[in-house]
Amino acid sequence: MSKERRPPIPNAVPHLAGNEWRYVKECLDTNWVSSVGPFVERFEREVAAWTGVPYAVATVNGSAALHVALLAAGVARDDEVLLPAFTFVSTAHAVAYCGAHPVFMDSETASWGMDPGKVAAFLSEECLVKDGRVVNRGTGRTVRAVLPVHLYGHPCDLDPFLELTERYPLVVVEDSAEALGAAYKGRRVGVEALAGCLSFNGNKIITTGGGGMVLTRDQAFAARVRRLTTQARGSSIEFEHEEIGYNYRLTNLAAALGVAQLEQLESFVEDKRRTAEHYRAALAGVGGVSVFGEAPWARSTYWMSSILLDERVCPDVRALVRALNDDGIGARPLWRPLHRQPAFVSAQHYRVEVAERLYARGLSLPCSVGITPDQREVVVQALVARLT
Repeated sequence: MSKERRPPIPNAVPHLAGNEWRYVKECLDTNWVSSVGPFVERFEREVAAWTGVPYAVATVNGSAALHVALLAAGVARDDEVLLPAFTFVSTAHAVAYCGAHPVFMDSETASWGMDPGKVAAFLSEECLVKDGRVVNRGTGRTVRAVLPVHLYGHPCDLDPFLELTERYPLVVVEDSAEALGAAYKGRRVGVEALAGCLSFNGNKIITTGGGGMVLTRDQAFAARVRRLTTQARGSSIEFEHEEIGYNYRLTNLAAALGVAQLEQLESFVEDKRRTAEHYRAALAGVGGVSVFGEAPWARSTYWMSSILLDERVCPDVRALVRALNDDGIGARPLWRPLHRQPAFVSAQHYRVEVAERLYARGLSLPCSVGITPDQREVVVQALVARLT
């Protein structure tokens, strides 16, 4: 008789353990299921309160949040936006949706986020300020915005980017899609720049199934974002639209899930952190394995628990990911640098080196909220067995 195969351990799946059923049923019972309803307003209000900003606008997904935030920030056709090469493609897609051009920057090793030193060097060496604009010497286009990403639940080193706006006519928009609940120097992420953008995709730390949100302290900016997400309708009576808008509204059903998930956010963060600590302790003595931790100024949510592998213990990371997946272990590779994506192969990139190594040597281990200690140990044993 063959040995019974144990259930697979997924990489990151939703954890629905609170009032989700109750709140969704309330939507069904009251017939508020579409893109207006009390849970949309409640979700916006409660996320704003949790993060500490006065304004939050819910969107259909994180990509939509990034798109309208960039538009509201003034990013226009043929502008340029500086963003990390090492992030999910949605960040660059949002730039392209504006008709603008991404310029890909390198990562730094502490946070894996965009390297502020190289961004500063690019602006001083490759750009000039002319007529109140930052102009890329090589392309002649206006560099309008900087779009740092808080990656894998770890905040990037944000202050240097904010300081650049004091020296250059630039705006900063934070891509916080992967990092709700994280803190940078004791401050919530997504709230320091002109805007911050969240995602509530199914594998994020809290989920609405799909969904996103724009955070801001600027009332006029929030109003502009809301207008863009609601088809740019200009009248409460007439169907009047003076500009191109988007149907980017979140549904009341999805927002109901989000309210229930937000109630559990702090416990979810603690669960994610316990998983990361388990991997750190269990792999501490394994040669050639480095666990992604926290910078001294950071508190990570560990949305993903990720590791780097020396070539001596793992010549082929992709082969290892496939082998672990065959074992039922939901490992996944790290983000493929965007300047190596076929869709963006012609985009400018600047001194991208660290990002290449992270991509080549890294993977993420199973880290769902609710993963058990036994499952964590199974993951460790399967990984170590494949390395030796």
